[in-house]
Amino acid sequence: MTQDILLEERPHPGVSVLRLNRPEVLNALNLALRQALAEAFARLDADDTVRVIVLAGGARAFCAGADLNEYLDATAPEIIGRQMDRLWGAISACRKPVIAAVRGHALGGGCELAMHADILLAGDTAGFGQPEVRLGLMPGGGATQRLSRAVGKFRAMKLLLTGERIGAAEAFAMGLASEVVPDAELEDRALTLAAELAQGPRLAQQFIKEAVLESMSSPLALGLQFERKSFQLLFATQDKHTGIAARLAKQEPRFD
Repeated sequence: MTQDILLEERPHPGVSVLRLNRPEVLNALNLALRQALAEAFARLDADDTVRVIVLAGGARAFCAGADLNEYLDATAPEIIGRQMDRLWGAISACRKPVIAAVRGHALGGGCELAMHADILLAGDTAGFGQPEVRLGLMPGGGATQRLSRAVGKFRAMKLLLTGERIGAAEAFAMGLASEVVPDAELEDRALTLAAELAQGPRLAQQFIKEAVLESMSSPLALGLQFERKSFQLLFATQDKHTGIAARLAKQEPRFD
């Protein structure tokens, strides 16, 4: 792990915390940090002792967007050669639940990074936005697709075309955030939720995540077929028996 991203000591069994660590530039994404993120997610996804990943930034910024020093003189062939889709893809392909704990700025690529999470917890001073249009650019990390699916065409278009910033309460109201939590309590809430998920049925959680993501790229009929097949496969797991037996006995299940 590089100094730009920290893998913190596990606060709970099965929970890993990745922290962006470029505070001097508000955790702006340069190529080195993007590569470190991709490598970290690939490594944690392959680690069977990791059940849930918490992605966090600093007090002032989750991530303020791309490092513009790397963009000023960049040419189209250079940007193509960076293969950003592969770096973003390593995060979106993660099979495990990912919780983003967002304090401060989550702008441009930072907002897109937060939208790669499965659960987005926003501190009460968090700010979200896609200001790329104000630079003569457009989002390149998925915002035109993920934001529109999260908040609908008309709200997404307004945010994308104006580049305006919204606060945590508005982000929650439009469906961009899962919860709004006081800044001082945000990371404790993220860790508590992660610890709860880490005790859940691993394969069922994976299948749920896959099915929801499938719904974003498939017609309804195909999505329902995907869900049905996944549901049927879970009947071959011990977790299914454990969960139902515990419910019938009015006990809490203990999954492996």
